[in-house]
Amino acid sequence: MIGLLIAIVVLNVLAIKMNQLTPNQTLHIWTFTIALQLAFDTIIEFKYYGYWYFSKAVDWPGLLPHTILIPPVNVLFLSLFPFKKPRKKQVYYVLIWTISILIYEAISLLPEPLGYFHYGWWTLWHSAAIDPVLFCVLLGYYKWVLKLEKISVHGEVTRPK
Repeated sequence: MIGLLIAIVVLNVLAIKMNQLTPNQTLHIWTFTIALQLAFDTIIEFKYYGYWYFSKAVDWPGLLPHTILIPPVNVLFLSLFPFKKPRKKQVYYVLIWTISILIYEAISLLPEPLGYFHYGWWTLWHSAAIDPVLFCVLLGYYKWVLKLEKISVHGEVTRPK
């Protein structure tokens, strides 16, 4: 639990200090992250016991990683993303973030009090395969939010004819 609490404080402070997103974008990303993570974890964690936080049961401490650990990571990822750089640099950026998350995940597997995460059949290889996909989904959602903001500001609603 200590490792989780330290990570929550550090990541949230970093996200607050380094956030380049508007309040609307931040809210969208935070909410989207919670919804996507809870949907994914409901299947992998609670139905198939691929991994779990603290215990295999639904518990109060398990809400912390679901609601206030991962959203600031995504805010940081988007705030620092090299949108105006070549695709190669963007791919490299996603790779660096994926490796960083895998290192953090390995640390979270340590015994308590530092660790709080446990594997069933899931492995770091599963995370290595899915994390870049999740980053791409996050980027797609963020670009959609930007498009919707442009429409709401400029009134450029295009409807099919």
